[in-house]
Amino acid sequence: MLTPNDAFFVRYHLADIPTSIDPDAFRLEVKGHVDRSVSLSLNDIKAMPQVELVAVNQCSGNSRGFVEPRVAGGQLANGAMGNARWTGVPLRAVLDQAGVKAGAVQVSFEGLDGPVIPETPDFAKALDIDHARDGEVMLAWAMNGEDLPWLNGYPLRLVVPGFYGTYWVKHLNAMTVLDKPFDGFWMQKAYRIPDNACACTEPGQAPKTTVPIGRYSIRSFLTNMLDGAKAPVGKTDLRGIAFDGGSGIKEVAVSLDDGKTWTGAQLGQDRGRYSFRPWALQVNLTAGAHAIRVRALGNDGVSQPMEPRWNPPGYMRNVVETTRVQAA
Repeated sequence: MLTPNDAFFVRYHLADIPTSIDPDAFRLEVKGHVDRSVSLSLNDIKAMPQVELVAVNQCSGNSRGFVEPRVAGGQLANGAMGNARWTGVPLRAVLDQAGVKAGAVQVSFEGLDGPVIPETPDFAKALDIDHARDGEVMLAWAMNGEDLPWLNGYPLRLVVPGFYGTYWVKHLNAMTVLDKPFDGFWMQKAYRIPDNACACTEPGQAPKTTVPIGRYSIRSFLTNMLDGAKAPVGKTDLRGIAFDGGSGIKEVAVSLDDGKTWTGAQLGQDRGRYSFRPWALQVNLTAGAHAIRVRALGNDGVSQPMEPRWNPPGYMRNVVETTRVQAA
């Protein structure tokens, strides 16, 4: 249940994408509120004890094209997500090379991509220091057993399991430990959601307060049938995926009658709590129209809403999806 590298989605904020990087000359700078600034080569980083983790990377605006009323931004369908096996080193180990001083509160991250005009804010993100040092956030140089593809961050990218892709900085070349919260545009102005339990407002309403986007909301999909498809009458195998922000998937249920009744699906291989979890169910389709709905439940007890939620940037869609098919 891994997404092939050549099928993985690509998203950039800034148009000045590096077109040439010498891996031998590449350096990662670690500076700021540290005992000593360090400049690490790829070989330095690869010499540290490495780790592997299977994790989903999903764009904050994945599925924005289905939001109603429509909102500004790329009108994405459901494809701005992928699941990969990432190889690298824990971010904590790299920070330890510099020595984080007492009083550190955040770490900011920058990559080699940049703005075309000076008025555009350079892209940079930040994580709280405890999150940065949790042992799961990592610096990855490989994806599904190969060097990172160029457009997925070669030669080094930040991997933040369970968090939206805005934090997964590509072409990572600078980290700064901070003794006060990062005040950059992409944290203070952009990628923010309503500060409430549902991260939502009434359609057309601006939120009173906002916070930076964070963990994925739970999602599930039927993947072997398209909306509007024709299916044979009788036994039919349904397959799909589910994932969340890190509690892991407890169960997936499927409805053939638009949510009136539900049947539990069989969960497939568990590659870890940040991975896609496959599911399968054999059903008996009677002749006629069917509205197939899929709903996941996480180990944290959180499930998906039956009705879509709305927020101004169109982030975090996780409604119970419906696939309408005709059996004949």
